[in-house]
Formats: sequence, C-alpha cells, structure tokens
Amino acid sequence: MEQEEEEEIMYTHRKPISNLFKTREKEGFFKVLINSHLRENKNKFREFFRLNYDQFNFILALVKDDITLPASNRIKNPISPDEKLAVTLRYLATGESFRSLSFAFRISHSYISIIVKDTLSTLKKHLMPIFLPDLSTIDLNKKASEFCTKWNFPNCVLAIDGKHVRIRCPEKTGSLFFNYKDYFSIVMLAMVDANYKFIAVDVGSFGREGDSGIFLKSTMGQQILDGSFGFPEKKQLPGSDKVLPHVIVGDEAFRLHPNIMKPYTRQSARHDKSKAVFNYRLSRARRVTENAFGLLSQIFRVFYQPINIDPMTCDDLILVACCLHNLLREAYLEENGQPFFEERKSSTTFQINNLLPITRGGGFTNAEGFLVRDSFKDFFNNEGSVSWQEDK
Repeated sequence: MEQEEEEEIMYTHRKPISNLFKTREKEGFFKVLINSHLRENKNKFREFFRLNYDQFNFILALVKDDITLPASNRIKNPISPDEKLAVTLRYLATGESFRSLSFAFRISHSYISIIVKDTLSTLKKHLMPIFLPDLSTIDLNKKASEFCTKWNFPNCVLAIDGKHVRIRCPEKTGSLFFNYKDYFSIVMLAMVDANYKFIAVDVGSFGREGDSGIFLKSTMGQQILDGSFGFPEKKQLPGSDKVLPHVIVGDEAFRLHPNIMKPYTRQSARHDKSKAVFNYRLSRARRVTENAFGLLSQIFRVFYQPINIDPMTCDDLILVACCLHNLLREAYLEENGQPFFEERKSSTTFQINNLLPITRGGGFTNAEGFLVRDSFKDFFNNEGSVSWQEDK
C-alpha cells in the first residue's frame, strides 16, 4: 500500500508525456527507418551506423544483457537494447546533439543522455578486453616485422602520439581543461601499430597538463621508463652488424630514451643531411599515428565538434571509438577489400582539426638514447638506405 501511494505521488509530480514520444514505436527512427529500410540495405545500414549488420549484432550480443531493462508497472514497454545501441552508435557516427536525436528517435533528450552514458560504459567493459587487450598479450616481434616490411623502420614495434580532444567546458572545473591552444580538451595518448590499429590508449588527462607530465603519469609511460613494458630482446638490423634495442617512434613531444626515438631538432637536421634522412625515415614510420587519428575522426564524426558530455563519459566514448576503429580495421585487413569510406580513395587529407597535437618539447633525455638514435642514423645512411630517401 505504501509503495502504491508513493508511485501515485510520483506520477502526480511528473510532467505529461509529449505526444511526440508516445509515437516512438510507430514513427521513431528505429521502427520507420532502421527496421523497415536499413536492415534490407547493407550499404545504407553501414553508412548509418558505420558498422555492418553482422558487426552490429556481434556487439549487441556482448552488451544486450547489461543494457536490457525489464518491464515494470511504471515502464510497460522499455526501450529495447538494440535501440539503445542504435542511438549510441548514431551519436558516435554523427555527433548530433541529444535534442536532435530526440526528435529522430522519439526519446526525450534527458533519457538519451542516460542511454548514451550507460551504453558507452557497457561497451567499454566488453570491447576493451577484445580490441584493446593488455600489452603483455601483444606479440611485439610481429609488430616489429610489420613496421620493417611496410614502413622500412626495423626494430620499431609501435608509434606513439597524443592529441587534444576538444570538449565543452565541464561545470565547476575552471581552467583545468583549458589547453595551450585556448580551448577546453581532454588528452588522448595512443600507441598505434603498422596497420593503423590502436594498441594502447590512455585518456583522461586534463588539457592544461604538459606533455611530459601526461606521458610520465600514463601507464604506458611508466612501463617504458621502469623497464616493464616487455620489449623484445635487442636484435641485429637487417644487412648490418649493428645490434639495437626495439623502439617506439614519436615526435618532439616525447623524451629521448633507448626505447623511444624522436627526430633531431630542425636546426641540426638543416645542416646535416644524415640527420635529415633519419628524420624522414622516422616521420614516415610515425605517420601511422596521424593516419589512425584521421581515420578515427573520419568515421566517427563526433570528433568533428566539441563533445558536450560529462568528462568521465567522454573518456568512455574515446575508448569505445578506438575499439570500434580496431574492429573495422581488422575486418578490412581480413577481407583485403575496399575500406568503407570512399573518401579514402581521394588524395585529400583527413580532417583532424578537432584532434590537435600535444605541446612540443620532450623534457629530459637519456644519454643512451643519443647513442641508439645515432646508430639508427648511421644505418639509414649506409646499409639501410633506400633509393627514394635521397629525394626527400
């Protein structure tokens, strides 16, 4: 009796439901467009969700139990888990405001914010063990072989880079997220392999933090610096007697280390051609990170404008987008067919104006790192040289 009285009081204080939302099951996007048309057209389904029908069902099977809401006296026809997943994927694909999605799916914008938050959290829990597993499970010897074959940089296992992801200023945070580019952001630090797949991702650092601090406090940075990253043993360079450690390549923002290679300064490379050649070879291998970020923002257009959600949810969004990116990359590599976005055929560059690099200057360096870098430089200018590097 008391529970019934509480429910009656609650219902008397609720606003009346708009007729717009009462027609969700008959006129909403999920019924009219998705179920009636897109499921019958594979290409249009993929354009709408960025995933094909099989990939959509695969992800739905992972999260269905966690996002299913049972029927009750208060909610007799709860929103189905596949519709919740559809709303979330559409938000990732377009970056539409919750109010815009509300008109399309006939779900209130306040509840869409709850759906997106809960679904992203569940996706993160189930997708990360599959598509962003622990680094200890990664075969770094295989990654090094791929970099040597595709990008002509032997003993390179991964490339690292960081980006500022633009967000709306969260409430009561002051200048905590305000970065050196004069906007609010969350920092994303990522390691990418030779196939543009994200191998390790660290998100959540405040936009105001310096690059050295971000790298040092990240899990991947601590593992590299304390020697627990799990690099393969030193290996002889092909066609040479030089035995060098395996390395990760990055730009000027990272500190020089025996296992982290960064380019020579522009001034020194300008007066030394051998250093310029090394910078070119390193940049050629390192650009896989730029390509990966470009593909990420090209597919998930939520990165095209400031992300207007809670910072914790934004962290989940970034990680889920990276997992879905890896899912699409694996499907492309397996099929070896044409990638989804036709724009990739053109010569135009990917727009990543909303993903800007972290500040330059890598902090303190390591003396042994200088020796390793000089050895790579000598190798690239002698036995490891290629004909086309002289034209750069």
